[in-house]
Amino acid sequence: MPEATPTTPKNPTTAPTVQDEMSPAVPIPADLSDERLVHARGVRGALDSFTRKVRGGDLGSLPVIIGLIVISLVFYAQEPTFLSSRTLVNITLFAAPIGIIAIGVVLVLLLGEIDLSVGSVSGLAASVMAVMVVYEGYSLFVSILAGALTGLAIGVLYAVLFTKVGVPSFVITLAGLLGFLGLQLVVLGKNGTVNLPPDSRLVEFARSSFVTGVASYVLVLVVAVGYGAALLWSIRRRTAAGLSAPSLVSVAVRTGLLAGGLLYLTYYLNIDRGLGYLPLLFVALVVLMDLLLRKTTWGRHVFAVGGNVEAARRSGIRVTRVYLSVFALTGLFAAIGGLLAAAQLTSVSQASGGTDTNLTAIAAAVIGGTSLFGGRGTAYAALLGIIVLQSIQTGLNVIGVDSSVRYMVTGAVLLLAVSIDSVSRRARSSSGRG
Repeated sequence: MPEATPTTPKNPTTAPTVQDEMSPAVPIPADLSDERLVHARGVRGALDSFTRKVRGGDLGSLPVIIGLIVISLVFYAQEPTFLSSRTLVNITLFAAPIGIIAIGVVLVLLLGEIDLSVGSVSGLAASVMAVMVVYEGYSLFVSILAGALTGLAIGVLYAVLFTKVGVPSFVITLAGLLGFLGLQLVVLGKNGTVNLPPDSRLVEFARSSFVTGVASYVLVLVVAVGYGAALLWSIRRRTAAGLSAPSLVSVAVRTGLLAGGLLYLTYYLNIDRGLGYLPLLFVALVVLMDLLLRKTTWGRHVFAVGGNVEAARRSGIRVTRVYLSVFALTGLFAAIGGLLAAAQLTSVSQASGGTDTNLTAIAAAVIGGTSLFGGRGTAYAALLGIIVLQSIQTGLNVIGVDSSVRYMVTGAVLLLAVSIDSVSRRARSSSGRG
């Protein structure tokens, strides 16, 4: 009998290889080794993957981007100055304060909860800051810190009432809307209005500080280089972990497109006043929160709690801490937005942080793509949503339409956004995406 040829036992932990007669074996990345998975390779594969996501209800920011394009074309057809450099600078400036408030709304919506008092909190924080600066003689830094801590403390109070007492967030924040509005009137006193010093650094930052000229282009290049470096670092980590990674060509293309788009936008805005410090702060906060949500354990816990709080608790996540951090951040962002809005207007009054602020911030988060059902959304929803709403408001003002129409249009857009979210949610459920 011929001798049996010894065989090498298969190691289940070793990734399979691809080998032909003319080339050595090439390891297959671990996440591509299961042929049951759907892979996107090349441009055609990326397009197929995108189509499958859309059919499966994973629309992402697509509806918002399409809506923004349609809004721009409609208003441009009515009045070409809508897309002028000056108009775009104004849109970015006035969108930033409420956009910052909307970041906090996005966070609380990710948990499947709601905060109806962000406007009142922003008005109260601005009132505390203004009274301390103008009437009490405190320094601007101390006054800003007191205003920010006011919002933070309110968020912590909400979290305690929600987690320890069990009061629904809707009821807590509705009571806060009324209560803190009354407290704001007490803080402002008999006059009801406090004018901020026009030469205050906070006022200058919010109204007249811009990055122009060479500095603006250098900033854009730094952002593009940082983005490319982040992609390369991601490739290195995925490769070291035995996972598939995008090619260097795709990294170069994406970085080049980002740099080109930002350079042209910077050039166009520089025709008027340039890149405002306030919008840049808003974008920086959005990027920071996006990184925290996507790249940290805390962010994954936020999505887990928003998806299924009981499952998150059973898996060992400290749910109470998640609620505490999110409500605290929501109050902090509301306060920061209120301080900056007051600086833009150079005054604080009984109307600061009124109903319009509440509705606009919540509508921006929802229109931007954050699900009301919890567990789905990104920090960029605040950016996209407030740009849509501010574009609508600015466009209606440019063509001379009454403000009453703005409320009706905003309501219709909000209803459309929620309807799209509901339809896509059913599509995800039917396709097994959850």
